[in-house]
Amino acid sequence: MSERRVAIVTGAARGIGAAIARRLAADDYIVLLACRDSQKGETVAAECREHGVDALVVAGDVTCAEDCSTLVKTAIGHYGRIDLLVNNAGITRDNLLVRMKPEEWDEVLRTDLTAVYMMMRLVTPYMLRARRGRVVNITSVAGITGNAGQANYAAAKAGVIGLTKSAAKELGSRGILINAVAPGFIETDMTKDLPEKQAKAALDHVSLRRFGKPEEIAAVVSFLASDAASYITGQVIVADGGLAL
Repeated sequence: MSERRVAIVTGAARGIGAAIARRLAADDYIVLLACRDSQKGETVAAECREHGVDALVVAGDVTCAEDCSTLVKTAIGHYGRIDLLVNNAGITRDNLLVRMKPEEWDEVLRTDLTAVYMMMRLVTPYMLRARRGRVVNITSVAGITGNAGQANYAAAKAGVIGLTKSAAKELGSRGILINAVAPGFIETDMTKDLPEKQAKAALDHVSLRRFGKPEEIAAVVSFLASDAASYITGQVIVADGGLAL
């Protein structure tokens, strides 16, 4: 068994997930990067290894139960422990509710909510045996406020909040802390292609008048994974620059 703490980060090949993986490596975690694009994942893993820790890319799809199982078995097989799970993988398939196709609804719910359940269900038995562990779920401010054109995404992210709180109540007595982070507009692939007019309109609602950086979300995850957050569970930390005020 590894003496270092071990973290699994889903959706780790880019954006917020990549920033979280790099930050956890800097925090001395061994990191398993779960992603669909193994080539991009290897680039992030190499950056993680610069901190003197091991980093392993596990290619797969979090909507596939077999891939999720392989990911967890890989972590246990290589390192013998899982100390932290960060459920970050997510997609959007935006459309107005009256135009939303069933497949657009299903795909987002499978990726953004059901995959979170599957990963938590697979990882927490190992944490229960160790009587310790952390789970940080990346939700969204849209799951709190709703967002026009994102009924599927907002519903999934609201579901993640409910899942986080329920699991925290179930598992807290066994030393497992489960929290969520709700980003607002962050500089990622999801926001970089926004039309200029739409981006400006979004910024008008952000008190800080700028989009957040992936590293700022990673810093919140780092805190929730740290000893400093040992009495925090079932919470949703909103990191949105004042968007939802």
